[in-house]
Amino acid sequence: MLYFYPDVISGGNGLSYNSEKLGFHHRELLDNKLREIPIHLSEYSFANLYLFRESHNYEVLRMDDIFISGVTYDGMRYIMPTSDVRDADAGLIQELVEEFGSIFPVPEEWLSAFDPDIYTMTYNDGDTDYIYTLDTMREYAGKKLHNKRNLLYQFQRLYLHEALPLTQERIEDARTVLEAWQEESGTAAHETDYRPCSEALDFYAELELCGGIYYAEGEPAGFILGEDLSDNIFAFHFAKGKRKFKGLYQFMYNSFAKVMPEQFCCFNFEQDLGIESLRRAKSSYHPTGMLKKYRVSLK
Repeated sequence: MLYFYPDVISGGNGLSYNSEKLGFHHRELLDNKLREIPIHLSEYSFANLYLFRESHNYEVLRMDDIFISGVTYDGMRYIMPTSDVRDADAGLIQELVEEFGSIFPVPEEWLSAFDPDIYTMTYNDGDTDYIYTLDTMREYAGKKLHNKRNLLYQFQRLYLHEALPLTQERIEDARTVLEAWQEESGTAAHETDYRPCSEALDFYAELELCGGIYYAEGEPAGFILGEDLSDNIFAFHFAKGKRKFKGLYQFMYNSFAKVMPEQFCCFNFEQDLGIESLRRAKSSYHPTGMLKKYRVSLK
């Protein structure tokens, strides 16, 4: 077994590296490095890694390059590169896979780095990110989104409403929404993303997050929280709303899409984790693309 300490580790195959629990102090080390990778998977964001560091037991490994070790939601141990594996030493990559079991998440364009005679490359639908064009959310056009369009109109007709930027002054309003959402979920806080979302509100400015907050009948009703993954892709890390306002989520997505800067073309709604209710909800907006995340392991 490999034990993690904030000093030099020697793995079973002779690898040596420094390892420590991922913390906020790693932001300077990782943030720009992850942004330089021209892929749009939701994990390639320091905020995402930091906020879900406990869920995935993230560790930062320092050797010739920087890697992240973690555990998937279904218990698979893996190593995550912080630079393009096509430029990495093939021998080192093989040693890392031997040590940690797999490399994840690997975008489709990186698969050419792995010899199919040596590696197995698979993906789980639950890991896959949902991609939507901004026009999809701005218009809800066509028969497939007819129901979303109707829900948007119902919300606008039924409730006195307001859409505002989520600024530091409105964080407490967002927190009241989060508390209401958690209570309505009927699930223990440790079984939802309540704690990562609460921490995102705590460190909203420090993590350079961006969002919108939405009011109905004079009360905080919902909020969206995310960040840009690239120059043209924006990731939704959290979207929370009160159930009593019918059509609220359709209103939030529509309003947020309408105020996005022109250089953005798409939203990344992240993965559904294999949770059927999330899969139904995200699929109902008819994504324009699905970003598969491959798991690469030795045969």
